[in-house]
Amino acid sequence: MLPLVKKARGRVINVSSIGGRLAFGGGGYTPSKYAVEAFNDSLRRDMKAFGVHVSCIEPGLFKTGLSDPVKTAEKKFAIWKDLSPDIKHQYGEGYIEKCMDKLKGSVSFVNVDLSLVVECMDHALTSLFPKTRYAAGKDAKTFWIPLSHMPTVLQDFLLLKQKVELANPKAV
Repeated sequence: MLPLVKKARGRVINVSSIGGRLAFGGGGYTPSKYAVEAFNDSLRRDMKAFGVHVSCIEPGLFKTGLSDPVKTAEKKFAIWKDLSPDIKHQYGEGYIEKCMDKLKGSVSFVNVDLSLVVECMDHALTSLFPKTRYAAGKDAKTFWIPLSHMPTVLQDFLLLKQKVELANPKAV
């Protein structure tokens, strides 16, 4: 498709995540979003010579299957159940229960209006002057993006604080 997009001087819109700006959580999700960001940046620079504008949509936390606390809890419990006693001991007594309590508290930080993402896509496709990046969701604009520009020591403090509390409640 890229030859046709170049010929039409069209647009490319990639969807990443705020997790492509700041690593939080675990697993393969965040690294894959960092990869989307890098691909987007490389493609944007390559396509500039052809008059093709490349944008990236970076949604914050939205109410989807991925952010469903019930599904997340089920997955965490399944993984926890299969861990060796030694690994469970390393995390400490009560770790999984405290982890589940934190999940319950995170529900209030999830955006429910997916039209915010669609509006970013619409603007990226139809605007005379599309943006390079679009942050979608109040959490992305007021917390995640600003945090991604802060010193690493502050990012680590804010993101790891809850993990320290989970592993060793007396440490905080």
